[in-house]
Amino acid sequence: MYIAKGQLGCIHSADEVTMVRSKYRGAVCALLLSAFLLPIPETSRAVHADGHPPDVTAEAAALIDVESGRLLYSKNGDRPMRIASLTKIMTAIVAIEHGRLSDMVKVSKNAYGKEGSSIYLRLGEEMSLEHLLYGLMLRSGNDAATAIAEHVGGSEEGFVLMMNRKAEELGLQNTHFANPHGLDADGHMSTANDLARLTAYALKNPVFREIVKTERKTAPNPNDPWDYVWRNKNKMLRLYEGADGVKTGFTKAAGRCLVSSATRNGQQLAAVTLRASNDWNDHAKLLDFGFAHYELETLVHKGANIQGTDLVAERSFRYSLTAEEKSSVRLILDKLPEHSLDYALGLRGRLRIEVGGDTIGQVPVVEQGSPRLMRADTAFGHMFPGAPEEAQPTDAVSSFLRVLRTVFCEVLS
Repeated sequence: MYIAKGQLGCIHSADEVTMVRSKYRGAVCALLLSAFLLPIPETSRAVHADGHPPDVTAEAAALIDVESGRLLYSKNGDRPMRIASLTKIMTAIVAIEHGRLSDMVKVSKNAYGKEGSSIYLRLGEEMSLEHLLYGLMLRSGNDAATAIAEHVGGSEEGFVLMMNRKAEELGLQNTHFANPHGLDADGHMSTANDLARLTAYALKNPVFREIVKTERKTAPNPNDPWDYVWRNKNKMLRLYEGADGVKTGFTKAAGRCLVSSATRNGQQLAAVTLRASNDWNDHAKLLDFGFAHYELETLVHKGANIQGTDLVAERSFRYSLTAEEKSSVRLILDKLPEHSLDYALGLRGRLRIEVGGDTIGQVPVVEQGSPRLMRADTAFGHMFPGAPEEAQPTDAVSSFLRVLRTVFCEVLS
């Protein structure tokens, strides 16, 4: 069933009967978060539209639809590997979220002369965090990475803890960081799938998005009469139509690593390759494949009436689908029991979205005229990597609900 704007046809689930059973502790606990956390990005399987996925040279690769978080392609996607300077994607997003861009950062002895790629900072030099982030992402400066880490995290070790905490928050189960720059270190690993999810998350941040699409940047140079001039190492920005990010990487142990992104017709895709002999060509193939076979579709429009009821969708839901999959979309209405906490909070149920029999997400449903409809879709922050922005809760709401769920479950136990 393909859903058009206006009225939503759906199946009224048999679960409606079982959910009305009174005093069910499991149901109440399971439903408690449905008021806010409903879309479930499908990232566990990659579907190839024509049965012939791209032939790439990379040892591991992944392709993701940024908005929906759907993995469109995966080759050895869960194999832990060295990732070189792709590490700096996490370094940048953690610094953006926890630092102040206007802060002046002083270059320490530890940051000065850091081995590997560099923007050639001098000992004691001061540069804004914003400009350091450009040096980090455009020129892959290891000195910039260290200076950023020490400033935002208090120490390099403290910042690495923040990086790993963020990886855990995003559900990157096969990722562990040992430093902020990506130089080879024991246990410093990630996977193509995890990096795709991380990138989809980071690209939702406007500061990150602006930095990684920049081809050329100048920054004040306190040491010389001329400015720093940095040209982005990511050749995809010049080679591929619509390219808008994100990061290159290389060490002898990791080989050539690359994450790229591109946007066409309002759909943004991100590709990852690890240990590739021809990464630029690999990425063109992956992105071409994604744009040719998947289209980002709005399956549910905010405020659309659910056929046969007086209920409407609280927010929109978009997902990347092949042409064949569009005919297999089904909406299933699961109503809430009137005595449940979610019902008291204004919810009346959830609209479960299935493609080919698999659940890909859920959308809250409310009564027409509900105050909940006054909320802007973008009022929700980024909790789940790759999930549609409008479908995610703020950290404050999420924390409150976790506490409330725990208390409520204890009461019912």
